[in-house]
Amino acid sequence: MKGLWRMANKPIVDFEAIKNNLSNVSKPIQVLNENAEITDQEVFDSFSDEDLVEFMKKMVWERALHEQTMNFSRQGRMGFYAPTEGEEASEMGTVLAMKKQDYLLPAYRDVPQLIQHGATVTEAYLWSRGHVLGNKFKARSMMPQIIIGAAYVEAAGVGLGIKKNKEEDTIAFTYTGDGGTSQGDSYEGMNFAGAYQAPVLFIVQNNGFAISTPRAKQTAAPTLAQKAVAAGIPSVQVDGMDILACYAVAKAARDYMVAGNGPVLIETLTYRFGAHSSAGDDPKRYRTKDQEQPWFEKDPLIRLRKVLTDKGLWSEDEEDKLVEEYKASFKDAIKEADNVPADKVSDMLKRTFEIPTPEMKQEIDKFEAKESK
Repeated sequence: MKGLWRMANKPIVDFEAIKNNLSNVSKPIQVLNENAEITDQEVFDSFSDEDLVEFMKKMVWERALHEQTMNFSRQGRMGFYAPTEGEEASEMGTVLAMKKQDYLLPAYRDVPQLIQHGATVTEAYLWSRGHVLGNKFKARSMMPQIIIGAAYVEAAGVGLGIKKNKEEDTIAFTYTGDGGTSQGDSYEGMNFAGAYQAPVLFIVQNNGFAISTPRAKQTAAPTLAQKAVAAGIPSVQVDGMDILACYAVAKAARDYMVAGNGPVLIETLTYRFGAHSSAGDDPKRYRTKDQEQPWFEKDPLIRLRKVLTDKGLWSEDEEDKLVEEYKASFKDAIKEADNVPADKVSDMLKRTFEIPTPEMKQEIDKFEAKESK
C-alpha cells in the first residue's frame, strides 16, 4: 500500500507527455510555398522547364474539366459528379508519378486521375451516368469506388496480387479523403497491406471536410498521416497545393515500394474550393469566407503560374487558348456519350449472374418483351 501511495505522486506512465508528443511531427514537405517561393532548391532544380510547363498544363486541364463538367451537370447531362477545384496539384502531382502498369483504385473524386491513367473523358462521363460502358476502359484500374474508404481494401488485395505474381516495377495506388480515414475499411486495407508488405501507395487527400464535417471533428490525431503508424507503414505529409512536392514525394514512394519495401501513405494537405458534390450541398452553411480565403490564396495554379511567368515560359493568352481547346474536347466527349445507346434493363439483369436464376429469367423475358415494342 505504501508503494502505491508513492506511485500516486509520480505516475509510472506520463500519459500527458505521450499525448503531447503526438504533435511533434515534421512540417509538410514543400518545394514551392504559397508565395511561389522556392523552399527546396535541389528538388526544384531536378525539374526541367518542360516538366514545369507540363505540370501547369495538366492542372489547367483539370480545372477546365471541373468547370465544363459542372456546366454539364447544371444542364442535367451528368449523373453523380464530385468537384475537384483546388485539388489539382494533389491529384495531378501524384498520378503523373505513376506508370501505366500501376493499378489505380480510385474513389469517386478521382475521375481526373482515372482519365490521366488511360480512360477517356467519354468513358468517365458514361460512368457518371451509370452506363455499363463507363466501366469498360483500357486503363489498368477499377471503376471509381463510391463506398467511402473501400478502395483501400481493394488496393490491399490488388497489391498482394502484384506481389504474389512477382510483377516487377508495378504498384497499386489508391485515394481517399480525410473523411475516409475515419472509416474502418481504410485501416483494414492499410493493416492488411502492412502485414503482407504489399506494394500499395495509400494517398489521403485531406481537403478539410468530409462533406460538412470539418477535419478537426473527425479525429483527435494531429495528422492523418500518422494513422498509418499502427499498421507499420511509413507516412508523410505533403503540401497538397504544391504539385512539385506532390510529384516528388509520390515518385520517391513508388521507387521505395518497387524495391520491395512494402506500402507507404502520403497525406496531401489540400482544399475543396466548392461543394462536396454536384448533388447540391452548400459550403456556405458550414464554412465561412474567413476560413476559405487563406486556401484560395494558396491556389496551386496561381503558385506555379507565377513561377512560369517569371521564367518567360507561360502567358495568359496561352492559358486561355488551352482552356478553350480543353473545353471544346470535353464538349465533344459529352456529345459522344449522348450518342451511346441507353443501357437496357434486360442487359443489366443478364449481367447480374453468369447463369440467371429462374425468377430472374422471367424478369429478363418480361423486360425484353417491353423493350422490343
